[in-house]
Amino acid sequence: MHLRNFTSEPPPLGSKPIMSQRWSEVTFLHWRVSPESVAPYMPEGCTPDVIDGSAWVGLIAFQMSRSAFFGGPRIPWLGDFPEVNVRLYSVDSLGRRGVVFLSLEASHLIPILLARTAFGLKYQWASMKIRQEKNKISYTTRRHTNPQACSLISIRPIENSEAPVQNHDSQIALALTAQWAFHQRHLGRTLYCRNIHEPWPLQPAELLQLDDSLLATAGFKDLTERTPDSVLYAKSVTTNFAAPSIVPYTHP
Repeated sequence: MHLRNFTSEPPPLGSKPIMSQRWSEVTFLHWRVSPESVAPYMPEGCTPDVIDGSAWVGLIAFQMSRSAFFGGPRIPWLGDFPEVNVRLYSVDSLGRRGVVFLSLEASHLIPILLARTAFGLKYQWASMKIRQEKNKISYTTRRHTNPQACSLISIRPIENSEAPVQNHDSQIALALTAQWAFHQRHLGRTLYCRNIHEPWPLQPAELLQLDDSLLATAGFKDLTERTPDSVLYAKSVTTNFAAPSIVPYTHP
């Protein structure tokens, strides 16, 4: 099946950034699913993005740090914590692609409350850790309000030249990671919030262990019964966010 070309270079942000963050030690796990299975989770005005004939569900783990607002100084105590999110991929009524977050686990309560209030993002307060041992990286999380919602992810980045991301797979990797916006339903409106960062330094990774219930909690209980269709790792990028805009919607 033909896969349309994607680029690692983002379009211009279009306005001054309101916030910046660093995302590091990023692991991307993705599963193919049918577009029909994710359609009920799309915000109003959005439909599932189909990539290489499939919709996709992502389980993404990373360390957030160096958060700053409106070009001001970094605020380590506010924006330095691990995160694990479950996400889908969307296209809005103007043809703009983005992600839809089903859940976002984070260990600092204040930024969780701020993100939920400002953007309606479904952040959850959790106990979290990231451990690095030689070339192995492990992420653990357990939600405070629901200890059954937890995850253990362990991966090994593949750094040798004998295991490159092949051409077709690299286009899928770009489609799943070079996402320059999110869509979120908030206060009766669908928000579109742009971001921009340098190209991901992607490399393939080996999944060593996955013991996860976040996907099931989000509505995809059978995914962890099969191996992810894509396992990727990136060392770090620095991200800038623009103020959100409203997605126009015309009832069919």
